[in-house]
Amino acid sequence: MKKKYIIIGLIVLAILTRLIPHPPNFAPITGIALFSAINFNKRFLKFFVPLISLLIFDFIIGFSLINIFIYLSFIVIVFIGNHFKEIKLKSILISSIVFFIISNFGVWLIGYPKTINGFVMCYAAAIPFFINTILGDLFYSFILKYTLNMSLKLRIIRTNR
Repeated sequence: MKKKYIIIGLIVLAILTRLIPHPPNFAPITGIALFSAINFNKRFLKFFVPLISLLIFDFIIGFSLINIFIYLSFIVIVFIGNHFKEIKLKSILISSIVFFIISNFGVWLIGYPKTINGFVMCYAAAIPFFINTILGDLFYSFILKYTLNMSLKLRIIRTNR
């Protein structure tokens, strides 16, 4: 499969899955960030694909201060993908935790009292979203991983005929 089709497909996947009804935080962006970090050789593409996916949709729904923290979390997730060099349970769970910590730190700074109590309230309120984050990250990350592996195996079979 040509790289440009993969890039376009990932961006379209990210946008479409945000347009259709879905549980909060059940999204493919972590999977796309890990997939991009592992499968694209150019550093630019590793970061471009997940960030442009977010940016395009944010032009549709609007921007807020939280976007800074969301984008930062996916930059860190690309680095996680670079480190692990494979989509596996550990890289997905660490990515989910990173997103939870960074994004909710932003929520705390923007919308909660700047106290220990406010901090605890913020993260406690985010726990139901964290469950959806983990489930979505696992689902989409493994879908992307195994879809690519199957595509590559089919290509190898076709070329060996």
